[in-house]
Amino acid sequence: MLAGCNAFAGYPITPATEIAEAMSVNLPRIGGYYMQAEDECAAMHLAIGASLGGMKAMTATSGPGFILYADPYGWAIGCEIPLVVLNSQRVGPVSGITGAPGQGEFYNVRYPTQGGNYETIVLAPNSAQEAMLMTVEAFYLSERFRTPVTILADQLITDGFEDISVPETDEEKKAMGMRFMERKAHPGPEFYPPTDEIDIPPVVLGVGTKALCSDWTPTEEGYDIETVEAQHKHSYRMIYKIRNHKDIISRHETLFLDDEPDIIVVAYGSASRTVKTAVKKAREKGQKIGMIRPISVWPFPDELFQYKAKYLSVELDYDGQMVREVQRAAPGDSEIHFFGKCGELPTVAELHETFDKLLSGEQLSRIGWEREAW
Repeated sequence: MLAGCNAFAGYPITPATEIAEAMSVNLPRIGGYYMQAEDECAAMHLAIGASLGGMKAMTATSGPGFILYADPYGWAIGCEIPLVVLNSQRVGPVSGITGAPGQGEFYNVRYPTQGGNYETIVLAPNSAQEAMLMTVEAFYLSERFRTPVTILADQLITDGFEDISVPETDEEKKAMGMRFMERKAHPGPEFYPPTDEIDIPPVVLGVGTKALCSDWTPTEEGYDIETVEAQHKHSYRMIYKIRNHKDIISRHETLFLDDEPDIIVVAYGSASRTVKTAVKKAREKGQKIGMIRPISVWPFPDELFQYKAKYLSVELDYDGQMVREVQRAAPGDSEIHFFGKCGELPTVAELHETFDKLLSGEQLSRIGWEREAW
């Protein structure tokens, strides 16, 4: 609501139900609207419709619901509709366990819809305070880039109880790094320019000349067309309006990288909190270990992986997802390793055991079904 959200559409799902409950109580108090949908697909469509009506809209769900967002998500991407989507990951596959945290949708939020030829913006907080800040940031970025922005949380974030500091003045908002952009409406007639420009107002139905919003490849005026040239132009915009302005999006936290560490641990979301503790304690023991925490996980922050080192990706999944991006982004002669658990955080002791093995050149090994390591 600090960011100006005045419409929320949702459907109950653990561990995101409390967000819908809170919005149903609080939005009407500021003249906003809470919409209870019959399922997640409808919730996403309702949120898109609200945004097309000129409102700042949001929806929230978990993995089984997020996958049902896929078709309308593509509509929002292709028609450049500002929207904020929160996905609270829980352990999978499919419905998995409702009350256990996961990070198995790292790629789902990068490719949330069919067809490819687009980039996404995804922010991954690791605390209640940061979740508030990143939600405000998500609304700001969605307006500037005319696109849905996903907040990639997990069960520990959305079900956790922590104190947060809420700004009450413009000075406090600025001190917290909050950025804001009001909704404007495109006057037309060229709604979809084939450029990488940002800060272009989105389509608001009923405002401007013949505002169009179809899920087909558009002409610059928004009419459906089936030519390869138009598709190339549209795809260029979907990709490069984000890639070419990555500096506006990029957020991260790094620790102890100045002295060329022997190991760099990579983690995001809730897992990064345990990792940070483990890295600090390892430093106290004299081990040269650093840390990279992507906060904006898409576009992936390739620029952070410039050091030759042993990289260890720590994730709340068993198959290894972010580690694939680390393999791609790190210097070619770096060693890349993976530590994964399902449904629960790694312990500091487990991480220290893993650090010791990597430093001594031992091979990492999984422990039965309890954890995966390579």
